[in-house]
Amino acid sequence: MASTKKAEFIDLYKKHIHRQGSEELLNYLLSEQSDFFTAPASTRFHLSHESGLVEHSLNVYHALCDYLDRDRVKNEYNLAPTSETVAIVALLHDLCKINVYRKSSRNVKDKTGQWIQVPTYDYQDDIPYGHGEKSVYIISGFMKLTREEAFAIRYHMGFSDTEDKNNVSRAFTLFPLAFCLSVADMEATFLVETEDQ
Repeated sequence: MASTKKAEFIDLYKKHIHRQGSEELLNYLLSEQSDFFTAPASTRFHLSHESGLVEHSLNVYHALCDYLDRDRVKNEYNLAPTSETVAIVALLHDLCKINVYRKSSRNVKDKTGQWIQVPTYDYQDDIPYGHGEKSVYIISGFMKLTREEAFAIRYHMGFSDTEDKNNVSRAFTLFPLAFCLSVADMEATFLVETEDQ
């Protein structure tokens, strides 16, 4: 499944993302300097398994596409981001999770009450730049983001992050794509990826 998700990600990326620097960014994601295609999406909450990060990125992409395809969103809210913008914000929103998870284990009781060791991940961020802002920082090292894209990625955690709630509200008001991405991220995490919770 991991190679299938990797192939799907690469196909979507190449189909939709063409701006200057995009090839270099993809090359980085594919390189030995990045564990994007093998990293989990979290330490133990959602998709906490190998290649969970790429799987989560695809789940967010599909959820965002579905959300933006609603008649109300298109006709009443007049939201019509380009396919490139949609791919960038959804597929790349969690680049901040590259190279931060280390394989580990923890002790838990099984059904009989016996302690057993289960695999898990530890989190160690050597570039503690925040969550959404770190993703923006990484992407911007390769290609230029529009302001709307940067704010969508920066605030994709919405009100669940430790960010000042007034800043989140203001970002959602000024850049509705940030709200849409936040909804897609929550849908992927709490509805699509429930088997790991």
